[in-house]
Amino acid sequence: MEENKPVESDKTQECLVTILYYTDASLELIDVVLSLQQNQNGRMIIPDSFKAGKSIVAVCEGEVRILNKIGDRV
Repeated sequence: MEENKPVESDKTQECLVTILYYTDASLELIDVVLSLQQNQNGRMIIPDSFKAGKSIVAVCEGEVRILNKIGDRV
């Protein structure tokens, strides 16, 4: 009988990302830098506990420095 070997496509990789979101309680755009796992298809695995109560606008690769957001004075 063959051993159960891990499938190569099941591997994940940890990546630094910046997530832009707003909460259900406010329309203020918030940004946060997190280290998350990336699945074999290149999509970030965002925990349900983080997503709860938030509307995610964008997931950006690396640490992004936001200069101006909606509502900021220029």
